Amino acid sequence: MAATDFEEIAEIKRYEDFSTIDWVQDAAREQLRQRVRRSRSLKIYGRSWLATVLAHLRELYGSIQGWIVVSCIGASIGAIAGMLNIITEWLSDIKLGYCTTGFYLNESFCCSGADVGCPEWHQWSSWSIFNYLVFVILSVCFATMSAFLVKSYAPYAAGSGISEIKCIVSGFVMKGFLGGWTLLIKSLGLPLAIASGLSVGKEGPSVHYAVCAGNVIARCFSRYRRNAAKMREILTACAATGVAVAFGSPIGGVLFSLEEISSNFSLKTMWRSYFCALFGTAVLAAINPFRTGQLVMFQVHYDRDWHFFEIIFFIVLGVFGGLYGIFVSKWNLEAQAFRKKHLGKYAIEEAACLAGITAVICYFNKFLKIDMTESLEILFRECEGGEDYDGLCEPSNRSRLIASLIFATVARTLLVIVSYGSKVPAGIFVPSMAIGASFGRLVGTIVQILHESHPESAFFAACSKDQPCITPGTYAFLGAGAALSGIMNITVSVVVIMFELTGALTYILPTMIVVGVTKIINEKFGKGGIADQTIFFNGFPFLDNKEEHVFGVNVSDAMIQDVSVLPSYGMVLGEVEDMLKQTNYGGFPVVEDTRSMILSGYIGRTELQYAIERAKRSSPIQPTAKCFFTTPDQKPLHPASVSAITGNAATNSNGAVSDGYDSSAVVSSGNASSYDLPTGMATVNMAKSASPQLRPLHIDIPNDQDEAPSLMPAVVIGGQASAGGMPEEVHGGMHVDFSQFIDITPITVNPKFPLETVMELFKKLGPSVILVEYRGRLCGLITPKDLLKYQFNKH
Repeated sequence: MAATDFEEIAEIKRYEDFSTIDWVQDAAREQLRQRVRRSRSLKIYGRSWLATVLAHLRELYGSIQGWIVVSCIGASIGAIAGMLNIITEWLSDIKLGYCTTGFYLNESFCCSGADVGCPEWHQWSSWSIFNYLVFVILSVCFATMSAFLVKSYAPYAAGSGISEIKCIVSGFVMKGFLGGWTLLIKSLGLPLAIASGLSVGKEGPSVHYAVCAGNVIARCFSRYRRNAAKMREILTACAATGVAVAFGSPIGGVLFSLEEISSNFSLKTMWRSYFCALFGTAVLAAINPFRTGQLVMFQVHYDRDWHFFEIIFFIVLGVFGGLYGIFVSKWNLEAQAFRKKHLGKYAIEEAACLAGITAVICYFNKFLKIDMTESLEILFRECEGGEDYDGLCEPSNRSRLIASLIFATVARTLLVIVSYGSKVPAGIFVPSMAIGASFGRLVGTIVQILHESHPESAFFAACSKDQPCITPGTYAFLGAGAALSGIMNITVSVVVIMFELTGALTYILPTMIVVGVTKIINEKFGKGGIADQTIFFNGFPFLDNKEEHVFGVNVSDAMIQDVSVLPSYGMVLGEVEDMLKQTNYGGFPVVEDTRSMILSGYIGRTELQYAIERAKRSSPIQPTAKCFFTTPDQKPLHPASVSAITGNAATNSNGAVSDGYDSSAVVSSGNASSYDLPTGMATVNMAKSASPQLRPLHIDIPNDQDEAPSLMPAVVIGGQASAGGMPEEVHGGMHVDFSQFIDITPITVNPKFPLETVMELFKKLGPSVILVEYRGRLCGLITPKDLLKYQFNKH
């Protein structure tokens, strides 16, 4: 085998590290819980007036619980965002000087009401070289502290987190990524990383800490802790709120979550996202972190109109945005590959070096020296009627300004390529916007010079002589939108975010033109946004709903044919435990026997392990005890009963036990000879209904429980079923009945089924596995990971 083959195999094996939520099974479990709750409520009604009132109050609380949860989460995210904004501004300003009236005040708070500077704000020294050294040293210290916190306490806090959140929302489990410890370290490390001057932003990480906060709060409520689908709604709403507080754009945040994050965005999820984003931005506005009444520092308002001849230059900005996204995505992944191969053990040293290099380069450029959000605010300004910044609007300084903008654009682009992906909390939204803004201001300045040089040209005939014709700030604004759209490959949400930043209806059409051109360039020459490419680069098993797949083959070409199966009877407990130890599969098909391979059902790995542990706790079981996965009166699946799109898929290795079962024990006898059981042997049967989603369940639930009783494997010795799970010493050997854990209606398809349709089944239904059968005989199985492996090999 060639070396390249080994490399491809190693690349494919990366997909084995993740497990999948089975959305079909999760929905069935939630339906069962709802039926149980309704059954309890019906029993309570009529007992007493107090019990009836309490039941009504409980129902009312259940109906509004979701809105209470999203309100608390939204308020928490807004409070976190406000505090992080204040801390970040102080850390960024402390590199340049300090406030004499209060060391804890940043420059804007210290000089409240002043346009430019104030006597209370002092530089560290009158010596420029000393100020330069303080700037570099503090930058390195901040980056080192951020990288140390991430590496030592929460490695998942590094980076943006958007790629991983997309995978989590789609159903892939990454334990610890949304935990409380990650939230804490992300919140501590993010201001340090931003203040260090690294070319990274806080808008991407704001989505991560928002989703972490939502996950931590929602798990305090059993309704969300037990239901992955409802938790997915909460996480989607949190992602929208993260963008909303980052850009001061609640509607844009909801659209971003719809366009970029969620793969299943229902109307209910949209309303929850809007409500959560509303609370988050309201709390942020109440905190007023910048003391300007604005939610973000670079909010601007334009009152001038644009001219149709400027569309040519808007198209140039759109082309730049598309090319920027393609260029940065490509070379950033190259930098990440180098980092993963050579710098994995030197995360702290790498961050310190990058911060030092960035500080040395950026200190002498007025657009790179200051914080990127402040730089955006300056670049977006109108010259007439707005305050000047270091001669930005002076005609005599335009040559120096153009040179400075060119250097800022090139240097920031290169720094973003090497900085994004370092082991600190790091986003790419605002750095990309800063690059686009500097390039846009450059284009706007050049157009302004052309107009002033040829005011009588027919090209500028639409310009009015009474007011300025060209506004360079609007070009910076449009360039920022183009770069953001190019790097993330999103369109509608960018237009809305930029509109909410400016409030200028007249610039919606130019923004749409710019973003549209960017999208065309990206679709023609690129490979998607950087988040999607990072997913593929890291080997995350993610099925993108936006991507169209054309394989042209049947499922038999991609399925796994060498499948570990469990026969309905004949195996002993020791053999089953050995199979669990020797394999890491998420579950096992159950067949009538290994010779005929007639499919009887499917059992999840977690369910099987749980059943064995419970059986061992209930009574001493020998490894030689026989295992039965179907009851004597249960027939194997008939070919006519197997459907391609009905039934419940079994849970995966992270799921819980299957639902849809009838918990009432039914003692049955007869037909035992067909399974070679001892004559007259009785078996405790807790097998679930063949159609659990349709047949009502009659479950006797104790008053102090809210969910179905736990399953207990039936342990049988000789001729009697043990009472209460305890065996009775009678004649014959010991047998363990696992039939109640078997999903007898797994999702199955024919081997000739098109692979594209199987992909749609995974996307729309969300099972963790699909079995492949022909006339009732098992041929193989396929999982989302198998699909991704096949796609990787072929494409």
